[in-house]
Amino acid sequence: MSRFTAVVKRDLRLALRQGMDSFMVVMFFVLAVVLFPFGVGPETNILARISSGVIWVAALLAAMLSLERLFQTDYEDGSLELLATQPMALEITVAAKIVAHWLTTGLPLIAATPLLAVFMNLPVEGYGILILSLALGTPVLSLIGAIGAALILGSRRGGVLLSLLVLPLYIPVLIFGVGSVEAALGGFPAKAHLLILSGLLIAALPLCPWAGAGAIRQALET
Repeated sequence: MSRFTAVVKRDLRLALRQGMDSFMVVMFFVLAVVLFPFGVGPETNILARISSGVIWVAALLAAMLSLERLFQTDYEDGSLELLATQPMALEITVAAKIVAHWLTTGLPLIAATPLLAVFMNLPVEGYGILILSLALGTPVLSLIGAIGAALILGSRRGGVLLSLLVLPLYIPVLIFGVGSVEAALGGFPAKAHLLILSGLLIAALPLCPWAGAGAIRQALET
C-alpha cells in the first residue's frame, strides 16, 4: 500500500508541475458545454432537455484528452520500465496511475459540473443524480482509457488510435449515465441505471489494470 501511495503521489506531483494539462481538460469541458446554447438557441426548454446528454458527452471527450499521456511520458523517458521492474506488481502500479489520472481529470470535471448544469438550465431534480452518475462513471472512463493508453505505447498517431479503441467501450457508460438523469427528471427511479454504472465500475476495477499491465509488458518487450 505504501508503494501504491507513492506512485499516486508521484503522478500527482508531476500533474501539478504540468498544471496546464488538467486546466486544459477542464477548460475544454466548460467550453464544449458553453458552445451548445449558441448552436441550438437560448430556449430554456430545449437546453433543459439536452443538458444531461451534453454534459456527459463533454465530460467523456474531456477525459480522453489526457489519456495519451497516461503512460506515454514515462515510456519515453524510461521511467515506465523502472516502475515495471520494481517489487510491486505492475497491475498495482497501473491502478495507482489510474487513480492519479482520475484525481487530476475526473474529479475536476465533477467539481465543474454544478455550474454548467445551472448554465444549461438542468432541472434541480437532476443535479444530485448527474453528479452521482459522473462520480460512478468517470472512474470507469479512466480505467477503460488506461487499456487504450497502454496499447498505443510506441505507435505513431497514438491519439487517433486511442480514440478508436476506447470510444466504443465508453458507449455503455454514456448511455446509463445519461439515462439515470433522464429517469430522475421523468419522475422514475434512477436506481437501476446507477446500479449498472456501479457494476461496470466493479467489473473494471480488477480487469482494466490487469489488461493495461499486460499491454505495457508487451510494449516494453518490443
